[in-house]
Amino acid sequence: MNYKTAYSIEDFRQIAKKRLPKGLFEFIDRGNDDEVAMRENIAALQNIKLVSRVLNDATVRNQSIELFGKKQLMPIAIGPTGSAGLTWFEGEIELAKAAAASGIPFTLATSSMTSMERVVKEAGGNLWFQLYMWPQRELSHQLVERANRAGFDALIFTVDTPVAPGREYNLRNGFTIPFKFTSQNIIDVASHPRWLFGVICKYLMDSGLPRYANFPEHMQSRITALPMGRSMATNESLHWDDVKKLRDLWPRKLIVKGIQHPEDAKLALQAGADAIIISNHGGRVLDSAPATIDILPEIVKAVKGQMSVLIDGGFRRGSDVVKALALGADAVLLGRATLYGTASGGQSGAQAVIELYRREIDRVLGLIGCRDVADLGLDHIFKKN
Repeated sequence: MNYKTAYSIEDFRQIAKKRLPKGLFEFIDRGNDDEVAMRENIAALQNIKLVSRVLNDATVRNQSIELFGKKQLMPIAIGPTGSAGLTWFEGEIELAKAAAASGIPFTLATSSMTSMERVVKEAGGNLWFQLYMWPQRELSHQLVERANRAGFDALIFTVDTPVAPGREYNLRNGFTIPFKFTSQNIIDVASHPRWLFGVICKYLMDSGLPRYANFPEHMQSRITALPMGRSMATNESLHWDDVKKLRDLWPRKLIVKGIQHPEDAKLALQAGADAIIISNHGGRVLDSAPATIDILPEIVKAVKGQMSVLIDGGFRRGSDVVKALALGADAVLLGRATLYGTASGGQSGAQAVIELYRREIDRVLGLIGCRDVADLGLDHIFKKN
């Protein structure tokens, strides 16, 4: 199977599973601890049903939205994923180009392996930058200023990982970010020659093994890193004052990612955020976190339309996106799905995934008799108790 004959996100997932080394695939694909939160994100979406409104003439259907004063062609955005550059040679640029061609935003992760300046120059489009706050805050503030100079449209401050998650499978697989050969994974890598020669060897011939291109020079590393998920410098002292400081530093849209409680949504608003992302990190951090779709309605109610509300976590179908919009979300962020696409075929594979969502959203709108995503509301929702 290749991405041209993939008809669902699961099809793309299976292609990525075959093409990527086990350690890298599991880093992308799996959750944390017993992976309860990851499964429940998906299960909670499946438990919500859509109610059709019949005889409503939905001949012409529109799924474009306006977000942060900009029109985008679909109600989705690409969320931050630090491993894109390992799924495909210069995968961040490939994925950003796919987003730009599809008329949706792309988020570059702090731990990306392509410099933010190159992404802006070579991909363009509506670009967001994601920030983790390092223990040395001034270094993160310098990164924010760099993103501002580069011209990113929005800053996403991720706040749900003050300490490193467990993810035992990363330890068992012996995989690191940035990538390095070890006695544990050399057989795994050798058994995936397409990836070895098409990604790692291309980096070697081009500019050497990838490093964290947006870190300060003294923090960058090529091939000597901790196991995946433990290579980021975490900050246990995060506070709402950090959001206020970013508001002072950042002149454009400021988004806080990792909100799971209505009161925290209000605090984000008070601290100056323009938007929040309801997120449990795709089930990759706190395994006892609630499914994001379940906490969406209360958070929407709490902010009373005073800020944009975005959401991620388990959105594998266009119908899932429609459900979130009907429950009050302004847009949905995708993570794993577009990584599967990038691993399957670079920019073309990622665009195929985005196009799959476009077709599914359009089809669902037709089936429920809705002409415009702006018309979606609670009357389209049936949720089993």
